[in-house]
Amino acid sequence: MKGNILVVDDEQIVLKSCERILSPEGYGVDTATSAKEALSLLDKNFYDLVITDIKMPEMDGIEFMKQARQKNPDINIIVITGYPSQESIKEALRLRIIDYLPKPFSPTHLLEVTANAIELKKRGIIPEPQVENYTEEVAVKLDAVIDRYRHKPGSLIPVLQEAQELVGYLPPVVQRHIAGGLKIPVSEVHGVVSFYSFFTMKPKGKHNIRVCLGTACYVKGAEEIVKKFSDGLKLEVGGITSDKKFSLETVRCLGACGLAPVVVIDKDTHGSINPVKTLDLLKEFE
Repeated sequence: MKGNILVVDDEQIVLKSCERILSPEGYGVDTATSAKEALSLLDKNFYDLVITDIKMPEMDGIEFMKQARQKNPDINIIVITGYPSQESIKEALRLRIIDYLPKPFSPTHLLEVTANAIELKKRGIIPEPQVENYTEEVAVKLDAVIDRYRHKPGSLIPVLQEAQELVGYLPPVVQRHIAGGLKIPVSEVHGVVSFYSFFTMKPKGKHNIRVCLGTACYVKGAEEIVKKFSDGLKLEVGGITSDKKFSLETVRCLGACGLAPVVVIDKDTHGSINPVKTLDLLKEFE
């Protein structure tokens, strides 16, 4: 068995989805529909990983994590986020969560963050997401960016933009670095990152593909375009290819309805795409 996992969420569909995705991969999965039930299971069983929602009745995920940490200070935790408040994310970061799992999540993303968390546990590394591109050299460059903007009004967004260019995305460790450097709450940084669509908390490939699913694009075959990319590259929406060359995401509007259906690869916009010829867009990257 790869590891024992406890999934805590008051939505049965989330519990069943996690169990259906993780069990066939060799993980032992227990589920709980409330924080109190989960705490009881933690008293009885050993778990390598806890995946928990934040918003739950009776006892929310934040209080649950605090009590879970009292039982096992080194337990690895992944938070399921739908639309969390800035304060709840701030508390979650303080409780040293491993990663975020946004709702709705893809099977690929769930398996990736789970495998990473289990590997960290096996290596005895206590909760702090490892970011491949966040090296000491990059951290020094980020400090220089922060120093350049520190006393300028509206500094957060340009700092985040340059941080994303440096690292490729904005994971919790980078958000905390920026918050500390600018002397602002982590919750404020997360609020901006989660609000603006051009920021991402998930890694992207060397070439990022965005497919518009707005009304104009949808009626002209945008879903078929997504499927062509997904099947052709063997990745799901929100995922990244094994060689890290491509990542795929969907957006609700790209502001180019007259060119529907629209695909943006990196900074290049491609309009009036014939769904049948979708993969032809990738020939220049071969």
